[in-house]
Amino acid sequence: MAEFPLVLQQFKALFKKNFLLSWRNYRATCLRIFSAFFLLFFIFCIDKVVNPFLASSTIFKKVLDPKPLDFTWIPPCEENFFMKVPCFDFAWSGNGSARVQAIVNGIMTNNPDRPIPSNKVKSFSISDEVDAWLYSNPMRCPGVLHFVETNATITIFGLQTNYTPVFRRGKYEDPILKFQIPHQIAIERETTRFRIGDPNFNWEVKFKEFAHPAVKEVSTVGEVGPTFFFAIGMLGFVFQMNSSMMSEKELKLRQAMIMMGLYDSAYWLSWLTWEGIMALVSSLSIILFGMMFQFDFFLNNSFLVVFLLFFLFQLNMVGFAFMLSSFMSKSSSSTTASFSIFLLGILTQTVMIFKFPYSDNFATSYRIILSLFSPSLLAEALIILADATSTPQYPGISWSRRAECAPNHSDSVITIVC
Repeated sequence: MAEFPLVLQQFKALFKKNFLLSWRNYRATCLRIFSAFFLLFFIFCIDKVVNPFLASSTIFKKVLDPKPLDFTWIPPCEENFFMKVPCFDFAWSGNGSARVQAIVNGIMTNNPDRPIPSNKVKSFSISDEVDAWLYSNPMRCPGVLHFVETNATITIFGLQTNYTPVFRRGKYEDPILKFQIPHQIAIERETTRFRIGDPNFNWEVKFKEFAHPAVKEVSTVGEVGPTFFFAIGMLGFVFQMNSSMMSEKELKLRQAMIMMGLYDSAYWLSWLTWEGIMALVSSLSIILFGMMFQFDFFLNNSFLVVFLLFFLFQLNMVGFAFMLSSFMSKSSSSTTASFSIFLLGILTQTVMIFKFPYSDNFATSYRIILSLFSPSLLAEALIILADATSTPQYPGISWSRRAECAPNHSDSVITIVC
């Protein structure tokens, strides 16, 4: 205990030295603290660009009381996204039957608000001819009607459309609602009128989609957030590996201080305290900036859970940086090592998308080995927290439920605390 006053004195001097070095190199210090703001702002901008693409579809929304939808007319083919012109409103097969021809004429003539001209419709004899034409003329027709007449009183029909939803300029196009259902209603209407012999028979049909929760909430934070959060958390490690500590070792300054009576405990404690404070400030800035941008990841998950996740990870990486620095003698080597570990962490983020190894499909030994690498645990924790707030039905992870699986991770083999 006799050496304690001297250790404390050395600690204060070294801590002041670290503070002054950071103050003089204020650009790097500010970058470390405010990097969270710029990266989160980038996510915020991506979110604002992506959201309009999803606003026109109910797939990503909770629908409790669907409204009746009117499908009154077959739209012109030019309204189909990415359609090439000249195009056809529809094509049909079965033109060898006069009765089928009459039904098709009724579809064209009685299309509400917009009779379809004959040059916007293409006919074929059999379906094989249609397939050959579609293959040779892609994006020229949004849908095909196939008719097969079994006898004088029975006509079978089928619809052939592209089922791939597409986005363009903030609008979502559902081919089923926009093309398939209007064609189906038109066929049923004109077939019924033809069979009963009443061309003015009233035919009014409305559809309602099933009530449903958000099938999948496409969250920008959930999709790209974990990678950005990992980058923010690793920034302290990269700075530490390229900090003055390595310069002191390379220039023999630390060796000179030891020869003059410096205690190793005072030296390492001063760096640990300073880096711990920087990790604390960095973790708080991540959460506060995330709340400022109104991300559900930060608003709905427990503040303490998210804070401890970032703070303990950064503190862990500080110790890892101290260990690696003991094996290096040059700053250039530490730079290479730090960025190599950073890239390895990014690779870990990619692997975690496929639930490797934190799933029952993989052996426990893989989980144990990969868990020794801190970024892999951070990646899994970020995925759990992001998924826990991916839809309005998921309330996030509270402090009291930190040891429980998230609602949509009931089969998970790991929780936030273990």
